[in-house]
Amino acid sequence: MSSQLEMSLMSALEVLLWAVLGFLFWKNKLHRRFPAMGAYLVLRVASTPVQLAFLLNGGLLGSGRTSIAVYFFLYWAVYIASAVLLYFVCMEVFRSALSALPGLMRLGIVVFRWVFLASAIASFSTISFLHLSILVIPDIGYRLMRAVSILELCLLAFLCLTMNAFRLSVRDLAFGIALGFGVMSTADFILAATSHSSLTDNVQFVYESLILVVLGLWVAYAALPEPARKPMLLPVNSTIYRWNEIATALGHTGTQIALRQPVNNSLLTDVENVVDRVMPRNMKGRKSEI
Repeated sequence: MSSQLEMSLMSALEVLLWAVLGFLFWKNKLHRRFPAMGAYLVLRVASTPVQLAFLLNGGLLGSGRTSIAVYFFLYWAVYIASAVLLYFVCMEVFRSALSALPGLMRLGIVVFRWVFLASAIASFSTISFLHLSILVIPDIGYRLMRAVSILELCLLAFLCLTMNAFRLSVRDLAFGIALGFGVMSTADFILAATSHSSLTDNVQFVYESLILVVLGLWVAYAALPEPARKPMLLPVNSTIYRWNEIATALGHTGTQIALRQPVNNSLLTDVENVVDRVMPRNMKGRKSEI
């Protein structure tokens, strides 16, 4: 079996797994819990067959310059749209993992946004906009996806370190999504760091194999019933509980109250004088009764 045929079979299997995953995701109504992930699956299910048709068979428009131009704009439009959707998928996974701690969830989302912003600024700072051309589109796409990939790896590391504390199971769909995108991000970084000239290079087979493994993992997560989330029973003096209370208080001004004007000092003096006059009289009356 030739290398090109093997790659074609792996690509066809990828298309099939994307379709199966999308079907199970909608059948089990998982898109209601993760709407951004549902939109990402729709994008991949719709775009992957078209991209493969252009890539493997010369495209629907032939192998001329028109086909190359259509494939170029189609590929990078899907690539940039995927990067944007992946950012919102990371936010959905983070919200699902910390749903029991709304204070830490809100504070963590702010931190993740700053991490993404700092990573995006560092990535886009290497782009030169002095001589603009059509080649700036791939640069923007690569930098944006790199920033999202760093966010995905940070999210996966965070979930792995805090699974026990947040009562998050390995079979939870939120962890499965984070694990899959973490493996994909690692594969993307490996592919970008190695030199390859064709689709039949060994690194391309490794990359495609990792994608198939992730898709098979997601199909298993979507098909199997998800275990019930264990409730978090925290003592009052728990550190996580205190952090959640502090994070909840941050950014809230609280209920405003109106302070009354201080009472007039002369009025207080008159009241004290009346009390002083009445108390001796009462004391004398009690002594006479005795």
